[in-house]
Amino acid sequence: MSEDGEKLRPPALPIVTWTLVALNSLIYLWDRRGNFNGIQVVFGDLVMRPKEVVDAIARGHDHFPLVTLFTAMFLHANFYHILANMIFLIAFGPGVEQALGAARFSLYYFFWGLVAWGAQIFVDPTSPIPTLGASGAIGGVLGCYFLLFPTKKVDLLFLPFEVSAWIFLGLWFLYQILSPMEGVANWAHVGGFTAGLATVLIAGGREKILHGRTDLEPDYV
Repeated sequence: MSEDGEKLRPPALPIVTWTLVALNSLIYLWDRRGNFNGIQVVFGDLVMRPKEVVDAIARGHDHFPLVTLFTAMFLHANFYHILANMIFLIAFGPGVEQALGAARFSLYYFFWGLVAWGAQIFVDPTSPIPTLGASGAIGGVLGCYFLLFPTKKVDLLFLPFEVSAWIFLGLWFLYQILSPMEGVANWAHVGGFTAGLATVLIAGGREKILHGRTDLEPDYV
């Protein structure tokens, strides 16, 4: 029971989040024929290249690069790449999925991923470099979480203390802008995070989305 006597409903199983984790993991292994530390041998032609996408839109004679905007969301460069992405998805995905609902979360996830690729292409439209990973879409998850659950505590396993989600995610966002790394699609992260923020605001804000949701009250993530 809640403090006002309302019966608490158990949180829904975050089936979309776990399905995404499973798909990303299975595709990673399939792409390397079961070798965790192997190289891409199966789906190398399904990565996204900004220049090819721009050419497909401008010239319109070959639309296959547009397909890679979706396929690249499920491909990863190496084991540490997918490990980091899945840790973030597992940590922050369930709360956002439960707040938005499974169906909306599914649609938004791909929308965030597309906006993320759009941001990366806008910044470097002539790049032929393969771009891949779920981190743009996951950036949208983080942006949503930032506004929906700002005071939740994030337990940092590698440090002896916790911080509020808004601090942790805010620093993550600033790091993408202020310390871009070579070989990392930082602007995709920024675009996805911004799209997540916009999703919450357009949907009416934190209060409207979480109104009456007393089942979403855990203090830690």
